[in-house]
Amino acid sequence: MKGPLRPSERKNARIAGVLALVMSLLLISGCAATPRLSPEDRQSLPSRTAVGDVPFHGQRDYQCGPASLAMVLEAAGREVGVDALIPQVFLPGREGSVQPEMLATVRRHGLIPFRLDTGFPGLLDELAAGRPVVVMQNLSLPAWPQWHYAVAIGYDLPAEELVMHTGMTPERRIDFARFDATWARSERWAFVALPPGRLPVDEDVEAATRAITDFESAQGSAPALPAWQALAQRHPDAAMVQFALGNARHATGDALGAKRAFRAAVNADPELAPAWLNLGIVAGRTGDTDTAHQALERAAALPGPWQSRAREERRALTKERDA
Repeated sequence: MKGPLRPSERKNARIAGVLALVMSLLLISGCAATPRLSPEDRQSLPSRTAVGDVPFHGQRDYQCGPASLAMVLEAAGREVGVDALIPQVFLPGREGSVQPEMLATVRRHGLIPFRLDTGFPGLLDELAAGRPVVVMQNLSLPAWPQWHYAVAIGYDLPAEELVMHTGMTPERRIDFARFDATWARSERWAFVALPPGRLPVDEDVEAATRAITDFESAQGSAPALPAWQALAQRHPDAAMVQFALGNARHATGDALGAKRAFRAAVNADPELAPAWLNLGIVAGRTGDTDTAHQALERAAALPGPWQSRAREERRALTKERDA
């Protein structure tokens, strides 16, 4: 029967635990595989790229979030320092910054944060387009996460290295495999911060619609209008994008532009009743009574909460015509 653990044995047990953790980390990094890039991806990308004019801010303890934001915001022409961002994103109870606060802070400074959902190729595409990318990593094991934000600013394909502003080191070079192993533990969370009117290279239309909608909720229709115009130009057959563009144009006083967008929305999706309703309202107020009657009739025929409003608008239009 063994006696109680003596102090010397307790010390050895703690050392053994630390060694086990270190060995686990070494095994993980040793087994990390270089992320796959298709031959088409490699051919379409420049061999090397570096995003210029991205300032560096050293990331003090628990303040990698504010520092990363300061780097990308200043690169986009927003004059804001790390100290001004700390109270906006730093949560003392969590000893760090969480993703919603990071994205909301970007919006408050007039930029749209677009999440990147296309993995490693999408990250390289944005860098090749000259855009710094904020990435979230777990620098430890999943069971003992050490969350960290950094800013990717370039890459070297022949050397298979990413260039990053991270920690207290500017332009640190890290091999693709090691980076991707730590990035994968955050489910490859990353975003670019773009001015309204610019879109990610490999954007998903639904994700972009959500990003612009969130920006519009924070900043209003006028600042969001260039973003809706750019997305509608890239996806002319996306009914909800055209619908959102119509709403933004109407909110900024462009009734004729709104009517064109609502018309494009119903052409793309004839079952989109709210677009028929808005088309009818705007057409009626711009004197296009034929279009208004047809649109309101269609909206009233489609089941949903808009039916009563469509019938009300149609009655008012008929009454005005007969007066």
